[in-house]
Formats: sequence, C-alpha cells, structure tokens
Amino acid sequence: MLILFCFLVLLALICINVPIAVALAVSAIFGLLATEGIDSLVTVALDMYDGSTKFSLIAIPMFVLAGALMNAGGITDRLINFVSALIGFVRGGLAMVNIGVSLFFAEISGSAVADVAALGSILIPQMKKRGYSAPFAAAVTSSSASLAIIIPPSIPMILYATSAGTSVEQLFVAGIVPGLLGAFGLMFVAYMFAVRYNLPVEEAFNTKRLTSTFLDALPAFSLPVIILGGIFGGWVTATEAAGLAVIAALIVGAWYREFNFRHLKRAMLDGGMQTAVVMLLVAASVLMGGFLTRAQVPQQLAQSILELTSNQYVILAILNVFFLIIGFFLHSAAAIILVIPIVIPLIQAANIDPVHFGLVVTLNLAIGQQTPPVASVLITSCAVARANIWEVSKVNVYFVAVLFAVLMLCTYVPAVPMFLVEYFYR
Repeated sequence: MLILFCFLVLLALICINVPIAVALAVSAIFGLLATEGIDSLVTVALDMYDGSTKFSLIAIPMFVLAGALMNAGGITDRLINFVSALIGFVRGGLAMVNIGVSLFFAEISGSAVADVAALGSILIPQMKKRGYSAPFAAAVTSSSASLAIIIPPSIPMILYATSAGTSVEQLFVAGIVPGLLGAFGLMFVAYMFAVRYNLPVEEAFNTKRLTSTFLDALPAFSLPVIILGGIFGGWVTATEAAGLAVIAALIVGAWYREFNFRHLKRAMLDGGMQTAVVMLLVAASVLMGGFLTRAQVPQQLAQSILELTSNQYVILAILNVFFLIIGFFLHSAAAIILVIPIVIPLIQAANIDPVHFGLVVTLNLAIGQQTPPVASVLITSCAVARANIWEVSKVNVYFVAVLFAVLMLCTYVPAVPMFLVEYFYR
C-alpha cells in the first residue's frame, strides 16, 4: 500500500510539472520516513552525492561537449559536404545526407537532442528550400537523430550500464549492427518518399568533388576512430575516450580555423543544462532505488512475473510493451534511472543477458523519443522546422516503423546485436 501511495505522489508531482528529479526525491524521502523514520534521512545528501559521482558518468558531459565543439569548429559542415558528395546523386539525396551525417555525428555526441539541434538547424532549412515539406524534413531529422543513442557512444547506454552494473564497452559494441540496420532502413523509407513525391536529386556523382570533400573532412574522421578504436581496442575506457574526443575535437576545430565562439558558448551552456538534468535524475534515483530495494519491490516483481512464465521471450515481450508505454511519458534518462533498478532482478532470474537487454531498452527509448506527448527529439525537430507536431508524426510513423522492426529483430534474434560482443569479449 505504501509503494502505491509513493507512486501516486510521484505521478501527481509530475502531472503538476514538478521536475522529475525533484518528484523522485520527494517520493523516496516520503517512503523512507514512513518505513524507517527520520533517522534514515541523515545520509540522504551523501547518498545522492555518491550516486552522481561515479566515474562512468563523467563521460556524459564530455561527449556532449565534443558534439558542441564539432558544430562550432566547422567539422559538421565538412561531414555534410562529404556525405552530400557521396550519396547526394540519389533521388531525395538531401534526406539521405541528413541520415548519413546523423550516423557520423552519433559516433561523437551520444545525444539525440544534440544531433537534432546541431544538424537540424543546418539541414532542415536547406531541405525546405529545395522543395521538401516541413513535416518530412522534421521527421527525417528526428528519426535519424535517434541513431545517436543506438550507435556508440550513447549516453542512455552509459546510464543503463551504471544502473545495471554491466559493461558499457560491451553495450557500445552491441549497438553497432542495430544502428547500421536502422540507418539503412531509414534511408530506404526516405527513398520511397522521394520516388513517390518526385523529390530532387542534388547533383550528379562527381569523383573529383568526392575526393576533395573526403580530403577536407579527413581530420574529422579521426574523431570516431579515436573514440571507437580506443574503446574497442581496449586502450581506454568509455570515460577516457570521452575526454580524448573533446581534445581531438579541439585540435581538429583549430586545424580548420573556423571556431564560432558565440555558437560554442550557447552549445556549452545547453550541454551543461542537459548534463545537470541527468545528474539530478541520477542523484534522486539513488534515494528511490534504496527505498525500493529495502521494500523488496524488485524482488517481488521478479517473483510475480516468473510465476506467470519463465520463458525469456515472453518476458522480453512484456518488458518491451512496458518500455514502449513509459517511452510515451518519460525522457530516456528518467526511464532508465527509474525503471532499470526495479527490473534487473527479473532479468537476472530469467537468465537474460544484461547487455542484450540493455540494447533492447535503448531501442525502446529511441522509439519513445519519437512518440508524443513527451517526444523530446521530435519536439526539438518540429521547433527547428516550424512544423506542427501532429503533421510531422503522420510522416514520422513510417520511420518509427523501421526502428520498431530493428527492435523486434534484436529482441528475438539476439545474435544480431550480440555476435560482435561474443567475438570481442567472450
């Protein structure tokens, strides 16, 4: 009964626009007071501090900063030019460029919102100018941006690994194949739209232009090599790779001599605010997690579901539905921090690989970024495109279907995401 009341308190606070981190902390403190008395609050501040200062979490502000440096240093523009020369000759080529550049940007920033803010402000106006409808431009930008949390490095994967006590490096490796499958699927849908609505071809394929843009963008290609090569080669941890990404982005930006310090300042402030929100959520989740663990809620949930079925695939189906539903109402960071500590005992009892499950969770939350009412990435894209969210959603449903197909494939054919993990680590 107390658990239900705490949940209702949490829900009521969220409904009146109390920040989720504050609502979590208030609900947890109420539960601790009711079960253990006022003495249990003595270590609240220390517990929150310890929970938000884990080494792996330092990677989050570093990857956000690396993405800001990319955009301010002219790196993003050169990636756009190269991808445009590579695939711009296809009908609807600018939509393909949007998806392709998101693929590159995802390998540095790890944040879908940062992807939309950085690339959308450049590509959406260009797409509208060339005859693409605002809803289509916003839908392509929004859905492709969610590749940033599937392809390594990924901020939600870092949060999941911290919450579940699993390897962030293995999660990163598991995200490579699903991310590429998602990108190619999105390109196919974009091409079908381009054929149907006779969208323009950017320009004929030109080997000379491809070579020149490749050479111009060559220093920028060092960023994913440093990040992913360092992690997968076992030379650095994900957190150390994030620091290297910042240094590399500074060096490459200085090489191009195009730093826009006004834009950099704005991006760093936005990144700082994003990071602060995540860290507050992490700190508050420590209190809630402690209260739920003492109340044996995760263990009771695991036992209840296992009494219904012990089939791994049925359990994954139940959890897929659950995460798809909460994706409608919670940001990805909040969903991970709030729910993962509760379901991990169930995952362990059902002998589901926590790395495989982490990828399933990430794909669910990538879809959640595209589904109103919360839909943080979709809303950001609509704001940049100045398009109505419901008009964009009518187009975006086809792109979301691709992400859902990848989710189903990775859920029920674990070899798709896990064969690289098995090869490198097991």
